[in-house]
Amino acid sequence: MALCQDIGYPEMRLPNLLDHDTVAEAIQQSASWLPLLARECHPDARLFLCSLFAPLYSSELGPDLGASSPRLLRRVIYPCRSLCETVQASCAPIMACYGYPWPAILHCGRFPSGQRLCVSAISNGSHPGRPLPPASCRDCELQEARSSKEVLDTLCTSDFDFDLDPHLEVLRAGPLPPMELAPTLRHWLQLDATCMHNLLRGRRAGTYVLSGEVQGHRLLVTTAYAWSRSHRHLQLAIRRWHHHQCPE
Repeated sequence: MALCQDIGYPEMRLPNLLDHDTVAEAIQQSASWLPLLARECHPDARLFLCSLFAPLYSSELGPDLGASSPRLLRRVIYPCRSLCETVQASCAPIMACYGYPWPAILHCGRFPSGQRLCVSAISNGSHPGRPLPPASCRDCELQEARSSKEVLDTLCTSDFDFDLDPHLEVLRAGPLPPMELAPTLRHWLQLDATCMHNLLRGRRAGTYVLSGEVQGHRLLVTTAYAWSRSHRHLQLAIRRWHHHQCPE
């Protein structure tokens, strides 16, 4: 199950906490959550979802009912209510971008709180050196270039800039090596469904100039321009860019 690869435990039992009775059903339903994980809405989102699709079990001895040896009981371990609430707070707004409400079957009130054994958060809100990205539907939202100076200033103040068409051209690599930036950007754009939705809104294809920031291992596009013959400010800025000196 791609959703739960490298999650830290080797087996799953059925039915799971989402009432899936077969492995095929669990795998099929879990695939629909992969785009949400690609949005990185919360570092514990994968842990929470896997605790439902492939729940952990604890082993304990049952009461001695006269048998020669006590029975070994296996009890499912639910996700903690606090884990559900933190993931929902960050990820539900992303789901709303696509018109999907937080599912009733994931209502946090059904999960234990207090001192009961449960799957708890492991991130404390963020990865070290990698800030929790805000939930937003506006990643890669297209903007109008109001002047060539505005475009040049944007390119100068960003960590990376690139011209996105079938032949991606890196304009400015920032802290990433140029040879590493291009494949990283292509891979990221393949995963970031919200970004691609915003870029291609009303279009099937096109050429774009994107710039943004590097946050830990995450690339965040902060400015996106669509290339066309009518956008003279953008065309002029790109022509000037190769000879432009950014202020120190």
